[in-house]
Amino acid sequence: MERKKIRFWFLWLSLICVIAFVLQNIVNGFTDMFILNLSALYGFQIWRFVTAIFLHGGIVHLIYNLFALLLFGFILERIIGSRNFLIVFFLSGIIGNLVSVNFYPSSLGASGAIYGVIGCVAILEPMMMVWAFGLLMPMFVAAILWIAGGVLGMLGMFNDNTGYVAHLSGIVIGIISGIVFRIIYTRKKKKLEEKMIIPDDYVGEWEERFVK
Repeated sequence: MERKKIRFWFLWLSLICVIAFVLQNIVNGFTDMFILNLSALYGFQIWRFVTAIFLHGGIVHLIYNLFALLLFGFILERIIGSRNFLIVFFLSGIIGNLVSVNFYPSSLGASGAIYGVIGCVAILEPMMMVWAFGLLMPMFVAAILWIAGGVLGMLGMFNDNTGYVAHLSGIVIGIISGIVFRIIYTRKKKKLEEKMIIPDDYVGEWEERFVK
């Protein structure tokens, strides 16, 4: 796939998550003000669908998300460019929150947005080797395993407070986005190749004039 210049938005988004986490721990009521809950629907506090993306429930939660965002965010931003990367990130995170608010009394974290990034990378670079689940495997295999884990979690197989619905919603949006970008890239590549084709009659005329 084509590589593009980047503005390092994956780093800025990671920094926002870190700053937000610090504020969560030093400012009373900060988390309650920006977490995703039913106030987003019934209180028309729509900013919560965005702000909840940058909140985290603990240091481990934050570290896992930062690692994934820094790794896959860098890869995706290089492939599709900074603007498109932001579109995938926020679209996956917001739609993931729109879905999850119907399943959980409250939720927070960048996981939905990051899963969207992962899903998009899996479509654009399916054979890229990544380290996941303690093994080296192709990106598309890792994505399948993450989806399977999300489905099992949503079905109650794991006794934890993870928002698996947001994860699955985000990765679906990421996969759809990846398909769209792949179609766009293929069409651009085809048009470029068509422009580079030299007609036979032009070649014959050139040979007739300059070779003979």
